[in-house]
Amino acid sequence: YHNCLFYLTGTRVGPKEKLDIPVLFMPDTMKMHEAVVVIHVMRENGENWPYEYSAKLNEDLKSTVTVAENGGIQGIRWIYPVRGIPEAPQQKLASAVVRCRARQRVERRVEVVLTGVGPGATAMPAARSSAMVNKDKPDNIQEVQVTDGFSTTVEFLYELQYQSNEIKSQLESSVGMHLIQREYNTESGIITLIFNIVFAPTKPMRNEATLVVQCTTGGVWKFPVLFIAMEPEVDDVINIEAVGLNKESIVGFKLTSQTR
Repeated sequence: YHNCLFYLTGTRVGPKEKLDIPVLFMPDTMKMHEAVVVIHVMRENGENWPYEYSAKLNEDLKSTVTVAENGGIQGIRWIYPVRGIPEAPQQKLASAVVRCRARQRVERRVEVVLTGVGPGATAMPAARSSAMVNKDKPDNIQEVQVTDGFSTTVEFLYELQYQSNEIKSQLESSVGMHLIQREYNTESGIITLIFNIVFAPTKPMRNEATLVVQCTTGGVWKFPVLFIAMEPEVDDVINIEAVGLNKESIVGFKLTSQTR
């Protein structure tokens, strides 16, 4: 429901008693919905709450109280805006894998498929959302706007989310990501987003993150991404030649720190 008002009537609440108000959200499209929950309270005996009138107080209470003819407060009203954001069902998708040796750098194109965004689309096909790594995409891809079939340009927000702060500290400085292309299929209503992910690990690791995509018109999709950093290549081989039994052989080499 869009901008609807819900009312509870005939519910008795005692002093310091708690009241749970269930709100059910069952979206049929991947679009955000807004509603308003209004709670209107009156005294059980029908009497009014007295209050001292002042211009400032009256202005502040105009939207939250119902004033009786005799000047008392007949009812108190609380207004709670509710925003429903549909999320694509969690599927057991194969993770998009980004693999690189430690102390090296790799770039990968990651495609994510969003369904249920286009005009007339329903939320059910959104379960087919998937992510895949594409290594064969050309490097000269230019960003396009998804406007075909829409009255306005559809924009997206995206981020990588991590399962823990420890994983975040290991990956955040090693991973870069930006959206490079958006494609819209007018026949199927499917939108394909293509991301460029840069992975430059400093040490071996195997961590998973979640690529979260949110459409500005509402709707959230989540895709698993697995980052694997393998053992780095050997820097050099140091050979020490013996000069004789029970005699020391010495070789010197320099080490340069990459950080402070």
